[in-house]
Amino acid sequence: MSSPDAWNVTPAEGAAIQRRLRRLVRRRWSGVRVRLVAGADVHFPERDRARAAIAVLSYPGLEPVERAVWEGPCSFPYIPGLLSFREIPPLLEAWRQLKNVPDLVLCDGQGVAPPRGLGLASHLGLVLGVPTIGCAKSPLYGSFDEPPLARGGAAPIRDPAGRTIGTVLRTHGGTKPLYVSIGHLVNLRTAVEMALSCSPRYRIPEPLRAAHRIASMGR
Repeated sequence: MSSPDAWNVTPAEGAAIQRRLRRLVRRRWSGVRVRLVAGADVHFPERDRARAAIAVLSYPGLEPVERAVWEGPCSFPYIPGLLSFREIPPLLEAWRQLKNVPDLVLCDGQGVAPPRGLGLASHLGLVLGVPTIGCAKSPLYGSFDEPPLARGGAAPIRDPAGRTIGTVLRTHGGTKPLYVSIGHLVNLRTAVEMALSCSPRYRIPEPLRAAHRIASMGR
């Protein structure tokens, strides 16, 4: 999926690709020692133009190490459920600029939690071959109870069959929760622990806050 032509698919083809690739997602923690953690985000200053950013931070100190940004045309339309086909190509352009390969990537989106089981975080993890975590700001699919209001409060997200597909996580007391899910090469417990440890001050994990600033401002 790394060649440009591989992303020029119809919506039906994209859905079929997701159903095929979801079987390749590994839901076990890779065991890698995390020294560098990244956030990945994509902003669209115009409908057909993308600005992708990757912010690399040290871990556990969460100090800035490197950033990469790429801006250019985006041909795949906005289609809910197929956002990875719109956002991953620009993210790959930003990724190629990095001198430091992150040990773990947090994505502003879903992992295995969408109906077809392959969101942005899982798809990106498969393409890059690195551990990824989905950290979405809003729910997409499944049912859940509100988590406890204290920091670290959590509740499972379950699909219609009752299987756990993610966790509603309160990263700070009294704030809106995050919707955390496995991306690739990680288990749900580790995904929740990393999302929480990367959020010492704010609701949104620091790597994602940094990536969002870069993507929205272009610097």
